[in-house]
Amino acid sequence: MKIQAEALLFDNDGTLVSSIESVHRCWTRWAREYGITAEEFAAVELHGRPAAEIAADLLPAEFVDEAVARIDELEVSDVAGGVVALPGTLDLLASLPPERWAVVTSATRRLAEARLAEVGIRPKTLISADDITRGKPDPEPFLLAARTLGVDPARCVVFEDSPAGLTAGRAAGMTTVALTTTHPAAELSADVVVSDLSAVSAQATAGGVEVVVGA
Repeated sequence: MKIQAEALLFDNDGTLVSSIESVHRCWTRWAREYGITAEEFAAVELHGRPAAEIAADLLPAEFVDEAVARIDELEVSDVAGGVVALPGTLDLLASLPPERWAVVTSATRRLAEARLAEVGIRPKTLISADDITRGKPDPEPFLLAARTLGVDPARCVVFEDSPAGLTAGRAAGMTTVALTTTHPAAELSADVVVSDLSAVSAQATAGGVEVVVGA
């Protein structure tokens, strides 16, 4: 399948990199520190959402800012050795002009930059939780990325591994490509579903990027 696009927008965790073991360690410790039971924690959707929204679901409002700062501290300190590039990530990004792609993550900028730097990725454009007022599944993060890159949202392709991220991409009017790195295909609603970015190649064109998506 070929897709003509002006820009490619990538989620980070579960799409470009895997930090799942680090995430589990840090959030488990965080929940224990704040007296959150395993049942309470399991009832909250964690993946693909900003930490501030997760904390707000679990704690009284007066503790949220402190709790967000704490999970950020835990996760940043756990980056070394806790993050790996997923298959196809480095080759795909290396084939793209820097102005034709962005990372759109629910993590804070500090955490996102630390995780990306761990695997040698330094995007020209990064949209993080610090830049938005409403996180995925709201389309705001992807629309902001398109605006920052100066491209038509309808000519953007979103690469995501979470239902929340794919919902955001669809709501932004963008083409969506789902990766089954975190959720099974049956849980992902997208224009195309692939195993990971090794099934994707791209080539710069005069008007943007031609994306070829395999199985």
